[in-house]
Parts: sequence; structure tokens; C-alpha cells
Amino acid sequence: MKNRQIVLVARPKGKLGLEHFRMVEGVAPEPKEGEALLRVHLISLDAANRAWMQGATYRSAVDAGSVMAGGAIAEVVTSRAPDFRPGDLVFADTGWQDHAVLAAKALMKVPRIEPMTHLLSVYGIAGLTAYFGLLRIGQPQPGETVVVSAAAGSVGSFVGQIAKIKGCRVVGIAGGAAKCDWLVKELGFDAAVDYKAGSVHGTLKAAAPSGIDVYFDNVGGDILEACLALMNVRGRIVCCGAVSAYDGAAPAAGPRGVPGLIVVKRLLMQGFIVTDYFAERQVAVAELQRWVQTEQLKIEEDVIQGLENTPKALIGLLAGENRGKRMVRVSE
Repeated sequence: MKNRQIVLVARPKGKLGLEHFRMVEGVAPEPKEGEALLRVHLISLDAANRAWMQGATYRSAVDAGSVMAGGAIAEVVTSRAPDFRPGDLVFADTGWQDHAVLAAKALMKVPRIEPMTHLLSVYGIAGLTAYFGLLRIGQPQPGETVVVSAAAGSVGSFVGQIAKIKGCRVVGIAGGAAKCDWLVKELGFDAAVDYKAGSVHGTLKAAAPSGIDVYFDNVGGDILEACLALMNVRGRIVCCGAVSAYDGAAPAAGPRGVPGLIVVKRLLMQGFIVTDYFAERQVAVAELQRWVQTEQLKIEEDVIQGLENTPKALIGLLAGENRGKRMVRVSE
């Protein structure tokens, strides 16, 4: 059974490029006791993939010469672990390859849902990140103003819709007029700010005249600074990611004057990792399913075909090509 793998050739010092990857081909390994052989179906692409190349985060760094890391939906082919059988679907950090052998403790069994892509989007890391980050940390109340950056992306598009379900005024920040129109006309956002069109602070102030109660931050940098200045007293800032700092040289010092602003406005600014909340995963998925079934939650997915296209697809995601959850289909 052949196994194609995409290897990180070198950690990039600047922008990520195709030259940082290469494809190699070998034979799929055999599982040992307590392990399972998996066939990868869908690879999740996330801005965090790029952060892992910079150094250790909530997981170890991806070293040059190793298979590029990444979560995936995969199917058990052969199992030597008692809790898994051939045909079971799992979510696991398989890396960018056709097949992977992993210990049973590294596998999370998932139900068979059609389309399978929903297991990576609304019922997967993207939907769960939006759900727990907004509801557990942001704690939006009806009538409050919620602002979300990277609003047309996999997490941001769900954050805005969930905030609307909870009765909030929602403002999305995205790149380009087409994405902003989509947020308002298709997803029901109250307003959208195009960060590529000029001063974010001025446009955002007009879109959120009563200030910001909850800011869901996916990007950091200048947009975080603009939102900080408009936060209301006792506002909450949900720190999910900092994609503006991932693809390039190490970022400069962060926003000035933040400690004083946090004190004066009594702000809560908290980071989180979605796995912190996996004990509550089933409850979250059940509620997300209700919202999908009642058409309160719309799903946008961007599926790229072919393992060989994974590097290009990640580079495009970092450049803002995608709308909704981007993933790569490796096998049917």
C-alpha cells in the first residue's frame, strides 16, 4: 500500500512558499499493538499550520524534514487497538499523507455524517472553536455588539452567525468587498468592514456606533488595536488566533498602552484552545446540529482536491483566498 507524504523541507524565515515542501513516496507502515492504520480522507487547513512552523505553541513545532502536521478525518483500515475497528471514522493529527499509523489514545472517534466535510467544518474544530470561544469566553448578551475579525473564514463565519442567534448586533471584518457583501447578504451580519479599503478604526466606529461589547480576535495586529480602542466598559476579548503574525518575520512589539486600557475599561482578554472544552463536545455538536437543521446556521466549505495541492491550498488560505472552511480531499 503506497503512501505519499508531504514533507516540510525547511522552516520559512519569511513568506511560506511551495519551495518549502516536497512530496515523497513510500509504503504505509504496519500498526503495532495498541495502534491503528488510517486512510486519510480530508485534511483540515488552518492558519495555525503556519504557526507550528515558527516554534512550539500548544503543540510541538514542525521540524524540517518531517511530515507536515495537520488534523484530518480518517478511516481505520487495520486496528490492533480494542476500541477501534476497520471502517471507524476518527479525527486525528495524521499529518499530510495518504496513510498514518497512530496510537489509539491519539484518535477521537467521530460519527458518520453526510457530507463528511461537515466533520471538519461546522461539527469539527471550526464550529467548536466558534461555539466555545464565543459562548464560554465572550458570553454575548442580547442587544450587545459583537465584532469578529477574519469573519469570512472558517471560524469567523460561524462566530458571527451564532452571535446573531443569541440576539446580538454583529459586525464582521474581512478582506475585500465581495466577502463583506457575502457576510451581510448571505450570513445576516448587520455590517461588515473591509480592512483592505482604508482606515479600519474609522469604518469600524461607524459600523459599531455604540462601541464593542465582545471582540472575537482571529488576527491580532492593527485590527486588534483598532478594536481595543472601541471596547465598551466590561467588554470581552476572545483571543483565538493571530494570523497577521504567522506568515513572515517575527512580529514587532504588541499594542502599546494595553494594560492601562484593560484596567480603565475593566476588560476581560482571554486566550483559549478548543481542546480545553472537548469534555462538552457532544452538547455543542447537538446544539450546532439544531441550528443547522432550522437553517439558522449556514455552512460554507472550500474543498480542494488532491494531496499534492495541500501546500498551495495552505498558502492560499494565508493570503485570504478562502471563504468558509478550507480543506483538502485526499480520498473518497
